[in-house]
Amino acid sequence: MQIKRLNVSGEGLNRFFGSLEAKIMDILWSSDGLSIKEVQAILNQDNPISVNAVMTVMNRLLDKGHLTKRQTGTGRNQAAQFSTVQSREQFLSEQTKAVSQGLIQEYGSLVVNHMIDALDDVDQETIAKLERKLSEIKRGKKE
Repeated sequence: MQIKRLNVSGEGLNRFFGSLEAKIMDILWSSDGLSIKEVQAILNQDNPISVNAVMTVMNRLLDKGHLTKRQTGTGRNQAAQFSTVQSREQFLSEQTKAVSQGLIQEYGSLVVNHMIDALDDVDQETIAKLERKLSEIKRGKKE
């Protein structure tokens, strides 16, 4: 699933989600599945929020394909449990790859130059990985 809009000025998950969506995703990534009321109770610890607001956002995340929903219990004890479709790591890997590829396709060498300039702040392990990848690309083009 691909995020439709990227908030360039946002930080962390707020680049991909609205602030309440990001908080809900964080909560669900650290659980095995929770009901709307359970998520609302966790959010209430920081700021009061209505169950309806949480329900609306969670259902939107479900519609967007970020959450799954399953019914648990029976009768009066029945509740919907929400879980994330992907792990946090899978989500971030997929989204950052899509953003990088999109920027390179649209802006080409300009983006690559900016990424190279940003390497000044990168650890040696990342630079070594980049060097290995560049060597692989060069070998592939010679064959």
